[in-house]
Amino acid sequence: MSIPQSSLQNIPLSYASCSIGCSPNDTLPRRLEAISGAGFTAIELSFPNILQYGAQVTGTSIAPDDYPAIFPIAVEIRKLCEENGLKIMMLQPFSNFEGWTRGSTDREEAFARATGWMEIMNAVGTDLLQVGATDTPEPLIKKDRDVIVSDLRALCDILAKRNYRLAYENWCWSTHAPAWKDVWEIVKAVDRPNCGLCLDTFQTAGSEWGDPTTESGLIESVSESELKKRFDASMDELASTVPGDKIYLLQISDAYKVSPPLDDKTIGGLRPRGRWSHDFRPMPYDGGYLPIEDVAKAVLKTGFRGWFSMEIFDSGPQGTGKKYEMGSFAAKAMDSVQKFLKNCATD
Repeated sequence: MSIPQSSLQNIPLSYASCSIGCSPNDTLPRRLEAISGAGFTAIELSFPNILQYGAQVTGTSIAPDDYPAIFPIAVEIRKLCEENGLKIMMLQPFSNFEGWTRGSTDREEAFARATGWMEIMNAVGTDLLQVGATDTPEPLIKKDRDVIVSDLRALCDILAKRNYRLAYENWCWSTHAPAWKDVWEIVKAVDRPNCGLCLDTFQTAGSEWGDPTTESGLIESVSESELKKRFDASMDELASTVPGDKIYLLQISDAYKVSPPLDDKTIGGLRPRGRWSHDFRPMPYDGGYLPIEDVAKAVLKTGFRGWFSMEIFDSGPQGTGKKYEMGSFAAKAMDSVQKFLKNCATD
């Protein structure tokens, strides 16, 4: 399927609130001003940013489950977004939800958290919840696909009471669903009209092509030619099997080739690809090396023309931090995504 440039002119552009800011002075209101000033029309609202803003305006920290204290903060954030001409496209990241043992306190707390987050969604005016494929390790959770599907189906049914949707994302370090095909098989099995995909250029290329623990930055269990052959086949399968209307958004970022490579072990509760994701993800054309255009082209070949959302975590090539002025950084991100869209066209 071709991707005409003309079909990409009206792709809506979003920016994750957690993907800008490098100092304590880069508060949420200033982030929103920078994002809006660069021409983005929506944000992914990150839950930690709600808590940070709440602490700023109240002068005291707010517990993540203190929903009565969070709701008025969420309402205020919605007003700030409206003042900046920004839609809150999605609330994120709802993590470590699925797979807990039935009857366990962990499972009860996960569903209680879902109820609380629904109220936050109502307060900020969004209908979309991002759920990341859990990275809770075994044996704390069960990888049994039937358990995963049952939990997500129950969450979809809860969300459906308010006409809310669930965007399920493969995290490339997930315990049970690191690749796009894993989450697509789960979404199909959940079989709910309000369950779709949150795809991500980094998560897809980072699970099937890149590896932060090798000198080459590539998966080295097969030859480079075989790796490319498999990756191309995977992108062809994505393009031909996933309906465009089951993709709710595409998140955009690249990755640095880490040098020296990351240790191949879990540190601070994060597997290597998790640490890679948290600190080594620049915007397109800013030092990364993953085949992210190939991922986006595959997504666009499904017929998807929905949100392209910048979700970057750029702490520099060494992952030690990066200083910048937010206005110029957001403007650079807009230039980057515009170039990215242009390069994804096939005419």
